[in-house]
Amino acid sequence: MQESACLVVGIDVGGTKTHLRALSGDTLVADRVRASGGWRPHDPVAAAGWLAALLADTLPAGVRPSALAVGGHDCETPRQCAQIRAALQLHFDAPALVVGDAQLLVPAAGLDKGVGLVAGTGSVAVGLLADGSPVQVGGWGAVLGDEGGAAGLVREAVRAVWAAHDRGEEPDALALGLLSAFDVSEVPLLCGALERATDISAEWGRHAPAVFAAAEAGSFLARTVIAEGGRALAALVARLAARGVTVDDVVVAGSTVLAQPSLYEAFASSLATAVPTARPRPLRAPPVEGAVAMARSLV
Repeated sequence: MQESACLVVGIDVGGTKTHLRALSGDTLVADRVRASGGWRPHDPVAAAGWLAALLADTLPAGVRPSALAVGGHDCETPRQCAQIRAALQLHFDAPALVVGDAQLLVPAAGLDKGVGLVAGTGSVAVGLLADGSPVQVGGWGAVLGDEGGAAGLVREAVRAVWAAHDRGEEPDALALGLLSAFDVSEVPLLCGALERATDISAEWGRHAPAVFAAAEAGSFLARTVIAEGGRALAALVARLAARGVTVDDVVVAGSTVLAQPSLYEAFASSLATAVPTARPRPLRAPPVEGAVAMARSLV
């Protein structure tokens, strides 16, 4: 294969789908979205092989990238990302960068610094220290964390419903919505429904619309859960600020927070109190644009 002059490739490997975009100058060479099945970021050799196969399947025959940047779902530490990057060098010797997928948000918004906040199925926030070191907070999974993400909201909604049941209250719109979503007949049976999940984040998170529907129907419990979710997202930004990250701009992405105005408003209101100098900015560009910008910086 021959090198293609100044062909930069950006890849956003999300939890469910992967977006690859390749450009030569301003000319789009490839733009592909596919499922993320088979992505194994905790096995650097397998992850690098998966990325190399994606490149081979997507780029024109005989074309290799001049620079590559990858934002990878579940790339949780700098060491893990560096190991994947090192393994990539076995496939091609072009400059490469591997980061967590949330780190794509700030460059995708056209910014040099700031915070990337994701609230989709889960939740996480990332930023950079003055020396360029990445800092990640949150993202601890649906069982113990991911507050403000879809799965975390469902978890907290069920807890609120259980507490109301223990107080002897009749099921409200939130309880009825969750019973319908999980296809059980009584509040105590929600326990078994949650515990039977094999893919906890996905199976819990898909029921988040029931929480928002209950809030719209007037459920005080649901509105409280959403408000607390917004405060939890703002708290992630506050933690980054306390660690020395510049948080003036907070680029917000994720299928839950951007699709649900009540959650976004709860987050923005809490952020104004917790970190008054921070400005929330919904991301309008695809995150892969951040990977492309990072790849351009390597050439």
